[in-house]
Amino acid sequence: MAKITRKTAPRKAPVPKKKAKPVAAKPKAPAKKSLKAMKPWTPAEVHEVFSRFRKANPEPKGELEHVNPFTLLVAVVLSAQATDAGVNKATRALFAIADTPQKMLDLGEERLREYIKTIGLYRTKAKNVIALSAKVLSEFGGEVPRTRAGIESLPGAGRKTANVVLNMAFGEHTMAVDTHVFRVGNRTGLAPGKTPLEVELGLEKVIPAEFMLHAHHWLILHGRYTCLARKPRCEVCLINDLCRWPEKTV
Repeated sequence: MAKITRKTAPRKAPVPKKKAKPVAAKPKAPAKKSLKAMKPWTPAEVHEVFSRFRKANPEPKGELEHVNPFTLLVAVVLSAQATDAGVNKATRALFAIADTPQKMLDLGEERLREYIKTIGLYRTKAKNVIALSAKVLSEFGGEVPRTRAGIESLPGAGRKTANVVLNMAFGEHTMAVDTHVFRVGNRTGLAPGKTPLEVELGLEKVIPAEFMLHAHHWLILHGRYTCLARKPRCEVCLINDLCRWPEKTV
């Protein structure tokens, strides 16, 4: 048998690979300044801010409805993780029949729950309100204590509760830091802090004494209606020219 031979096809010369074009690195977004690193407010600027707040609203009022220091205390305890409007809706009927520690005890925890069941954590709060009513009667003669330590010793009451009651009921120059005040203090650079206590102490340090009686109300209202968490209304802000926030829209 004849041997069959196959011709081998000539190899093609390798095609040189195109060199990949170097990808230009995307420019990094400029790092945001930390509020701590921002230029501190001058005393004149702080005075100007609160002068504007005072001119716009000379007598700001807290939005929790109450009829005396005891009902204020109860309202603040109930307002934890709840809105003022929601608390007011529940307490209007409650305070009409239980506006003293003794009347609250006479009402009892079970009936109290029925009045406040629309408020978050109402079972725990009802238990605390009954317990604090008993303690106000047994240890403070039926009167809301006028010291921070005394108020903080009551069930369900913390530093913020004490500051609100001392300020609104007794005219003390305290600074209650809620979520709104915490946001305004940090966002504006007025009193940056990682904790509510840091912001509280920072605000007390920079705000002149002449404004301290109403300062926390002005800041709460500013945070609640203007310096909003998601979409701050910089265009109507009274202090937008002084605010240090790098993302302000004006």
